[in-house]
Amino acid sequence: MIKRFYRKIVDYWLKPIILQLDNINRKISLMMYLQSAVIRPTPYLDSFGYKVYSQNDEDGIIEEIFKRIGVTNKNFVEFGVQDGLESNGHFLLFNGWRGLWIDGNEEYFLKLKEYFSEPLSTKQLIAINAFITAENINDLIGKNGFNGEIDLLSIDIDGNDYWIWKAIKCIQPRVVVIEYNAKFPPPCEYIMEYNPNHIWDGSDKFGASLKSLELLGDELGYRLVGTNTNGVNAFFVKKDLAKNLFPEPPTSENLYHKVGIAGYTAFFSNGHPTKKYIGNKYSTKI
Repeated sequence: MIKRFYRKIVDYWLKPIILQLDNINRKISLMMYLQSAVIRPTPYLDSFGYKVYSQNDEDGIIEEIFKRIGVTNKNFVEFGVQDGLESNGHFLLFNGWRGLWIDGNEEYFLKLKEYFSEPLSTKQLIAINAFITAENINDLIGKNGFNGEIDLLSIDIDGNDYWIWKAIKCIQPRVVVIEYNAKFPPPCEYIMEYNPNHIWDGSDKFGASLKSLELLGDELGYRLVGTNTNGVNAFFVKKDLAKNLFPEPPTSENLYHKVGIAGYTAFFSNGHPTKKYIGNKYSTKI
């Protein structure tokens, strides 16, 4: 009886108060961010960002990139989509693109199949429930009808992102969107050591710093063209397409944004918490 009484207090009184405080906290964080942010002129991508379905402002940045370079087959491959609702491919599907989604979480995948039953039924969207590794990624993509040039590749798996991008050979995306670990500002290099069984624990041990991704992109024939303003995703374009359409110099020092507020800790922080020493095995400076 007492437990039920306390439960009612929590449900009807404390929860609404906590939600209101959280909303106020987010608004204050946004005001602080907008006051400190520097919105740079074209051709910087900062001011073009907006959210329709993406997690942050990726929808607008992706649209602006393709306004500058044009589209070809309107095919995309994206992994780490969870249930698909807040993904970079959702708005593309809405606009008639064709795509492949891969996610390793079975619970999210069941929701994805429910939420996107219409495009799945018409084969506009193909979805696979599979745990991604550097060893299986080309089979997962290639055996599901995506080969050669595509317009967009989006990578967000909270761990082996760097190694997966490096391993992909079966497709040649014109644009790559990949999460970076904004805890490590340029010129700092950090790459999480490859572990095919890695599952993110919520700590700062994931992915790679923007500088390390910039160097990998250069090796693979891509140019860094921007990041979103809350320090989550980096955007790369094939060098032969980028021309003079994007910021100079195309370096992480010029294009880095620190961790912001959308989906992250309010009042800013230096990223996800540290749980143990993660090392820096792959830095070219060591």
